[in-house]
Amino acid sequence: MHRRKFIGITGAGIIGISILAKCRNSTIISQWRFFTDEEVLILEAACEQIIPADKDPGAKEANVVNFIDKQMVNYYKSHQNAYRVGIAGIQETSKILYKQSFDKLSFDQQYQIMLLLEAGEAKGKIWEENSSSAFFDLLREHTMQGFYGSPKHGGNKNYVSYKMIGIDVPQIIGQNRYHTKNL
Repeated sequence: MHRRKFIGITGAGIIGISILAKCRNSTIISQWRFFTDEEVLILEAACEQIIPADKDPGAKEANVVNFIDKQMVNYYKSHQNAYRVGIAGIQETSKILYKQSFDKLSFDQQYQIMLLLEAGEAKGKIWEENSSSAFFDLLREHTMQGFYGSPKHGGNKNYVSYKMIGIDVPQIIGQNRYHTKNL
């Protein structure tokens, strides 16, 4: 190989590697499977209204949104549109009533919006064609599943609901081995 050809190939390789490194560093990969980061903020606040933290952890600490997000790409695919529309509807109602994002509202303001959702009286064009109470029911059901279900499904982080209601955390022992020698 000639020296000029070697320098040309080496130079092209170095430029290619530096471009790839810059592209890789500028790409932000979301931890969420279905929801956007903005949707997660709204959904976390809404779930926390359904199961708020008090002396025990609430929906946020139990990682309920992770449960819902995980199910959206598996068992709850049929609810994807309901969540996209519902979250946008919560945001629209928040901006109509309080002129800011739902996740930025005070706990009491968020509570007032959740009451409107549950009653089917939420404000906004989205709710003219969609039932806010149906979305509230769906969200409440999934929040409860994520909070009280098994952590293997993505929610109930650190068994917070089991500890709250006094259920023993299940022991994972492993495979039981039967000895056939004495059978």
